Amino acid sequence: MTKSPLLALAATLAVVAPATAQVKLNGAGATFPTIIYQDWMLSYNKTHADVQLNYQSIGSGGGIRQFSDGTVDFGATDAPMKDSAIAAINGNVLHIPTVLGGDVPTYNLPDVKETLRFTPDLLADIFLGKVTKWSDARITSINPGVKLPDQDVVVVHRSDGSGTTFIWTDYLSKVSPEWESKVGRGTSVNWPVGLGGKGNEGVTATVRQTPGAIGYVELGYAMINKLPAGSVRNKAGKFVAPSLESITAAAAGAMQKMDPNTDFRVSITNPDGDKAYPIASFTWLLLHKQNDDAAKAAALVKFVWWAETNGQSRAAGLGYAPLPKQLRPWIQARLKSVTADGKPVWNTTAAR
Repeated sequence: MTKSPLLALAATLAVVAPATAQVKLNGAGATFPTIIYQDWMLSYNKTHADVQLNYQSIGSGGGIRQFSDGTVDFGATDAPMKDSAIAAINGNVLHIPTVLGGDVPTYNLPDVKETLRFTPDLLADIFLGKVTKWSDARITSINPGVKLPDQDVVVVHRSDGSGTTFIWTDYLSKVSPEWESKVGRGTSVNWPVGLGGKGNEGVTATVRQTPGAIGYVELGYAMINKLPAGSVRNKAGKFVAPSLESITAAAAGAMQKMDPNTDFRVSITNPDGDKAYPIASFTWLLLHKQNDDAAKAAALVKFVWWAETNGQSRAAGLGYAPLPKQLRPWIQARLKSVTADGKPVWNTTAAR
C-alpha cells in the first residue's frame, strides 16, 4: 500500500529526530496545518540537531485543552481561544499566526467531471439536512450543463473538536440566520445530519469511501488526495474556486481589522472582494508568554521565527497561502515578549 505524503513525512520525522537532542518540544492540536507543520519540523530537525520537535494532530479542541493543561509545550488551533479560556490560564498565551488556509466543500460524484458550484445558502441547507438529493433544483440551477445523479446527499463532518469545523461553522453562521440560530459556530457543534470523521484525514477518507458524500476539508488535504473542491459564491456574488490566490485575497482586508497591539485573533470568513474565497482563515500556534524552562522557551521561539521567515517559502507547494510579510514585525514583537524566569528569551536565541 502506498503511504500518503503526510504519513511519509511523519515517519521520516521520527527517523531523523536525533536521539541525543538537547531540547525536546512537544506540541499538539489542529489537523488543518498538520501537513506544513510536519514539513517544517522535518526540515528544521535536519539543520538543528540540538532540538527535537514532535507534533500530534488531534484537532484544535484537543490542542487548546492540552496547552491549557500544560501537557504540551505548544498548542495549535484554527479557532482562537475564547476570552474565558484565556482568563482560565491567567492570560498566559500568545496566538501566533503561521499560514493561511481554506476550508473547501469536497464531494464523491465520480461521474461528475465538472467543478461544482455552491451558494452560501445551499451549503447551509445541505448541512442542515434540507437538501437531500444531488438532483435537487437548487443544485442543478447553479450548475447548468452538469448532469447530476438522482442520488442521496450524504453529509460528512468532523467528529472531534476541530478548528476546521470552527471555520466552516463560523462561515455558515455568517451567511445563514437559520444555521446561526439552530447550530451556531464552534469547534464542536450538534450536527443536524451526517457521518462523523476524525480529523481532516478522517473526513477525507469517509468522503472517498462514500458515494454521494459531501464534506469539508482543508485545501491542502484536497490537493494531496486529489479530491474535487467546489467553487463557492462569495460576498461580492462571484463564484470563486479555492486557491492560494483567492485565500490571500480573503486576507487582504485583515490587516485593517487587526490591531498590532493586541492578539492576532480575527475571523476572515465571508470577506469583501471580488476575488476573495469566502471560507478562509489564519491558523495559529499557541505559546506561553511566561515560561519556567528557559531552554525550551528559547528553542521554541527560535523555531517559530524560522517558520515565520524561511518556512513561509514552503507554504504554497503544500496548499497553504503564506502570511503577508507586513505581519512579520508584529509577530517578531510578540516573540520578543516571551519570557522565562522573568527574562526575555529572544536575546538568548539565534532568531534575530
